[in-house]
Amino acid sequence: MSEHISVETRGHVMLVGINRPEKRNAFSVAMFEAIGRAYATLDRDPELRVAVLHAHGDHFTGGLDLAQWAPVFTRGAMPVPSDAIDPLGLSTVPVSKPVVSAVQGICFTIGIELMLATDIRVAARDTRFGQIEIRRGIYPVGGATIRMPREIGWANAMKWLLTADEFTADDAYRVGLVQEVVAPGQQLPRALELAERIARQAPLGVRATLASARIALADEEEAARRLVPDLVPIMGSDDAREGVQSFLERREAKFTGR
Repeated sequence: MSEHISVETRGHVMLVGINRPEKRNAFSVAMFEAIGRAYATLDRDPELRVAVLHAHGDHFTGGLDLAQWAPVFTRGAMPVPSDAIDPLGLSTVPVSKPVVSAVQGICFTIGIELMLATDIRVAARDTRFGQIEIRRGIYPVGGATIRMPREIGWANAMKWLLTADEFTADDAYRVGLVQEVVAPGQQLPRALELAERIARQAPLGVRATLASARIALADEEEAARRLVPDLVPIMGSDDAREGVQSFLERREAKFTGR
């Protein structure tokens, strides 16, 4: 792990924190690699069911530390170690469990792209977004050109990708880039609340839901074909039996992930 990435576990929830506040959480290569390793831990640890990606300090991130990243870009490949999952979900399979993000302050370039690779996003009202790579003579290579048009519409995406203009949390909420806007300081508690609600659900069902939705983005017919067949092994699980039993007994289910 990097000294600038914190990892904490609360029950079944992993908290991954960007922790370089003295530099506005400017992203080093080591920080990117560390988040990838944290995601790999999330993926393989059966006790972990969901993660929250957040940042320490006043800002989510001011963007890439370009002095470090210029040689990486010249080599033509993102620095994803063999023991990591690409936190952008581009060069490896994405993490198979949900990730909720909480952003605040400045959220530029890689910050938006990391957020776009998460599944639910909460923003503080003071968040300032900016996909500003073209101001620096380059262009976004972390997924913004792929995901922004799909998620917020072509013209909305082009407005910000091609002008490099900043936009607000309310703008992001209006177009669906974030799902909730909260008072500054409440973004992490709210994201954690959502993550804990997800963690209380049946883990096999959560992962199957996420996988099905991702398949549908690329091929709706394939996703439809797999719906019932992919349910068959889940029906034989302890969690499926617990789900039925808790319904009959009118109580909250206690799932184990088995």
